[in-house]
Parts: sequence; structure tokens; C-alpha cells
Amino acid sequence: YLVVLGTPLSINAQDLIGGVGIFLPTEPLLIGVLLLFLLETIRRNPIDKKVLKHPISIAILLNLFWLGVSSYASEMPLVSYKFLTARLWFVVCMFYITSQIFKRFQSIKTFVWLYIISLLVVVAYTITIHAQNGFSEEVAHWCMTPFFNDHTSYGALLAFYFPIAIGLFIAGKNSPIVKGLLAFVIFVLAVALILSYTRAAWLSLIGALGVALILYFKINFKIVLSGVATLLVLLFVYADLITSSLAKNRQDSSDNLTEHVESVSNISTDASNLERLNRWSSAWKMFLDKPFFGFGPGTYQFQYAPYQTASDKTIISTNTGDGGNAHSEYLGPLAEAGLFGALSFLAIAITIIYKGVTLYSSIDKKHKEIRMLVMCHLLGIITYLIHGVLNNFLDTDKASVPFWSFAAALVAIELYHLPKQDEPKLN
Repeated sequence: YLVVLGTPLSINAQDLIGGVGIFLPTEPLLIGVLLLFLLETIRRNPIDKKVLKHPISIAILLNLFWLGVSSYASEMPLVSYKFLTARLWFVVCMFYITSQIFKRFQSIKTFVWLYIISLLVVVAYTITIHAQNGFSEEVAHWCMTPFFNDHTSYGALLAFYFPIAIGLFIAGKNSPIVKGLLAFVIFVLAVALILSYTRAAWLSLIGALGVALILYFKINFKIVLSGVATLLVLLFVYADLITSSLAKNRQDSSDNLTEHVESVSNISTDASNLERLNRWSSAWKMFLDKPFFGFGPGTYQFQYAPYQTASDKTIISTNTGDGGNAHSEYLGPLAEAGLFGALSFLAIAITIIYKGVTLYSSIDKKHKEIRMLVMCHLLGIITYLIHGVLNNFLDTDKASVPFWSFAAALVAIELYHLPKQDEPKLN
């Protein structure tokens, strides 16, 4: 509980004192919990075998196994083993141990509230700094520091919790006071999302809304799949035309929200968009160079510089390894852990979505609160998976704590809180 409460307010020690990067106070607490877990495992198995055998758990274990293999073959073993160790304390604590905490149904909602409460503190701080500087788009990039590195991670987590706040308001068994508080939370998160100027967060919420409509209206999966396949074919057929059209868009990021939205598709002059393409191109070249093991988990930022070309570089490009990662939750693992690294993460994403959809579909409408909790936990994860096309934050506590705990909530609801007559139609 203390880890969840402290996560939005945590600060990267590297920003304070230099040296090794560790998030305070959350990661020391997670390390302590992980050590206690290992000691307890020697005495007995503290995790229910049903959790260990769950498809989401199996996908996670496969991903961890391959991260271990690629760390052994890494170009920078110390960096990779640090990355693997951090992933272990996030996954073990926030998925496996949390799945046992969630045997108590109320704990699922408590986890949500603890993160939201601290996030609201960060929002209040951010909006105050933003207001003092005239709510400009430029200030929106840094006014959430030191709690978030920049507006992209801040926006991603605002989007992550927006669906669950709405779900608790709609279906939660709450008093009028709590309902009013939730209405206030939704309003504040909405304002914060707009002022974050985070285009990827806005897009992720649109995608989550589409999934919500599909689930609510029970649109046939074959129709959805056909629609996606048709869209992909059209994108392939008209790729040149689309690229030519995008190249004509020269609207850069702006204080004007309409212009800022238009800048999403600017691949001609918008430095942020162009640098993202540069990072993706470098990641792809790195994968082609080392397709099996990759360069090692966590090594992208130290290895990508030689793979940049002069034509791809932008005014914000760097060769010093301090410019962040691959800006993709999918291309990053491809460069760092090879094909199996990317596929194993995709397996986690697909399994979570599949189990979440089948779980939601299996619950009778009379169980409104459980049904809504499943949908909104799934939608929160989907906002991140969509956002993950453009950025990656699972190496930070800000994203890892909610991502793995939301996955744990879906598993716990299926194993411990599903009404007996409501069993998933597909397993």
C-alpha cells in the first residue's frame, strides 16, 4: 500500500545526487519486499499455484526468462542485469504478491484510490507551476518535475487512471459524498490531461473508448478483426499517398489545442515526431544487426547513436546516451532483446487483452460493479499499450506499479471473485 501511495510522488535519485538511477522511496521498498518474498519462498510457496498457472503469469514468466537469456548475451551485462533485477521487483511485488493481496476484493479498489490520491497531489502541483507560467505548451513539458520526467509519462498515467475513475463513478457502490468526490476526480484528471499537451495520451483514450464501445455493444470479434485487417491493407496499399499527405503537414506543437492536435501527423518539421522516427529507425537497424539476442535489456540508449543517420537526425538528437530510449514499448525490446524479446512482450499484451475481454463477457450484467471493474482495469492497460507505440515507461515505477497491479486485479477477479455461475466462456 505504501509503495502504491508513494509512486506518483517518487523522485529519481539520479536527478538529485547523480550516479545510479533509483526511484525514492518506492524502489527501496520494493527491493525489501522482494527479499522478504524470496525468504518466504524458501519456507513455503507464498503464491497460489492457480496464479502461477494462469495464462498471463505464464506469458510474464516467458518474458522474464528471455530477458535473463538476453542479459547474459548483453553488450553491457551490468546495465542489463540491473534492468532485469528492476523488472523482477516490479513484477514479483506488483503482480504476484499483489494478486494475493487482491484475494480481498476491497483491496483492488484501495490500490486504485491510493495511486489516484497521490496523483492528484502531483496534478495540483503541476497546474500551479503551469499557471504561474501562463499555461504555455513549452512549460507543459517540464512543470511536473521532479515527480515525472516530462509531460509524456505524466499524460500516460493520467490517461491510465481516467477510465477507472469513470468506472468507479458509474458502477461503484458508493455514498453520495464518494460519488461527488469521484466526479471531482474525473474533472481534475480531464483538465490535467488537456493541459499536459500529451498527444499520445489523447490518442490512447480515443483507442480505449473504441474498445469500450466494442465491449459494451458486444460487437462480434470477427467484425472487429475484419475491420482491423481492412484498415491495415488500406494503409499498405495507399502508403505512398498517406506519406505524401503527412509530409505536407507543417503544423508544429502549439499552445493552441487545435493546432497541437493537428501536429500529431506532422513528420516534416515537428522535432518531437521526427526524433521519434529517428529512434524507431535506429531500433530497427539495431534489430537487423543483432536479431536474436539483441544488444541487451536496458542498453538501447547507450548503443543507438552509431545507428543514426545524418538524414534522420533532428535538432534534439544526441549521441551521448542521455536522450532517453527507443520511444516504443515494442521496438525497444526488439533492439534490446531480439525477436523473442519483442514477441514475449506482445504475448503479455495479447494475453491480458484476451483474458480481460473473455472475463468481462462472462460476467452477468447483474454483477455491475465487478463487470465495470474488469472493463476499466482492462481499458487502463489498453491506454498504456496504445501509448506504448509512441513511448515506453515500464522501466519506471510510475508505469510499472499500475500496469502490473491492474493485470493482477484481472487475474484475482477471475480466480477469487467471479460469481460461481459466471465462468469465462473461453480459456
